[in-house]
Amino acid sequence: MSSASSLPTWDLPELTRAPQVEAAAGFASPGVEAIFYRGLPWRGRPTRVFAWMGWPVMTGKRPVPAMVLVHGGGGTAFPQWVGLWNRRGYAALAMDTCGCTWGGEHGNRPRHADGGPPGSGGYDQLDEQMHDQWMYHAVANVMLAHSLLASQPRIDAARIGLTGISWGAVIACIAAGVDPRFALVAPVYGCGFLERTHSYRQRLVTQGPEKMARWSALWDPSHYLPRARAPMLWVSSAHDGHFDLPPLCASAKLPGAPGAPGAPGAPGVPGVPGMLSIQIGMLHGQEQGAAPKEIRDFAANIFKGGPPLPRIVAQEATGRHLRVRYDTATPVQRAELNYTTDGGEWGERRWVAVLAHHDERECVVEAEAPADATAWYINLVDPRHRLVSGDVAMAPAMALP
Repeated sequence: MSSASSLPTWDLPELTRAPQVEAAAGFASPGVEAIFYRGLPWRGRPTRVFAWMGWPVMTGKRPVPAMVLVHGGGGTAFPQWVGLWNRRGYAALAMDTCGCTWGGEHGNRPRHADGGPPGSGGYDQLDEQMHDQWMYHAVANVMLAHSLLASQPRIDAARIGLTGISWGAVIACIAAGVDPRFALVAPVYGCGFLERTHSYRQRLVTQGPEKMARWSALWDPSHYLPRARAPMLWVSSAHDGHFDLPPLCASAKLPGAPGAPGAPGAPGVPGVPGMLSIQIGMLHGQEQGAAPKEIRDFAANIFKGGPPLPRIVAQEATGRHLRVRYDTATPVQRAELNYTTDGGEWGERRWVAVLAHHDERECVVEAEAPADATAWYINLVDPRHRLVSGDVAMAPAMALP
């Protein structure tokens, strides 16, 4: 793991000031506004960041909460995503992280003249100055989006959250450890420990081990997540074909871990242990990554005082026996053991869900995985059909493909 002194540093005083904003002429979508805001210089020249920004129906004088929305690889700023959060009662801003604007097709978005470094990943930019590389700019663009929202009188600066999908989740994980202002973070699919993911192994073939090791030393979220202080909810699929379950679960343990340093400006203040929602049947994509109601209710609890999701507070794994203890404000409707008997790539494994023994009075769930199971975990489902998950246990010989 990289030492803190070898990692990039961002100019927090600069990035916590609201950037200059102007209308993005020629772009329109119902109910939201197209804008450019000033980004960091790239290769010595100014940049602008394309974004959509929208507002909920304002029914009172109280400032509203807000969300920063970060797209995945091949995507761009999506106005529909902003509208989704507006309908939930939030202001929202979705920015493009690759120097592009709205339009085009997946992986082929139109670049604009003042765009920053292209993405996603930035594997071909490792010989550039650190502050000219894609991930540096992508994280900065997220921080500037927060600053822009926080500068609006109609927005409560203490209630601004962050969610990202796939590569956007990787960016969000880094931002969670760099910018202590976010009040919640919800990464979807993406995580840290990327050298243990299918996506990384694919790139290893084309980029080579030396380049990938250099990239990981700079940009893997596992270097930054121990400094995250905001409550975090990881949402993913048990069979996601890009980000495998073991690194996802390992990432969720980093914030709030014993000995974890505080965020910049608050040394020694631990974060909050992350929560998991590992779903079966969830596909990998922008629409699917924006949809989970668990993220909506996670934010509603923190920002609006809504009922919290159940929280698993302890897990014991003895052989193939799992025992979890949980806290909840509402009854857990169902407890399941999810398991797979497959090996190989995580994205190709088939999963089975069976009911687990549930002691509602003691808030305890216990289950025994089959003898041929290669991996297993427990899900809790509340009356709203929101799902939270325990850590994944694995047969030792089958932990990695």
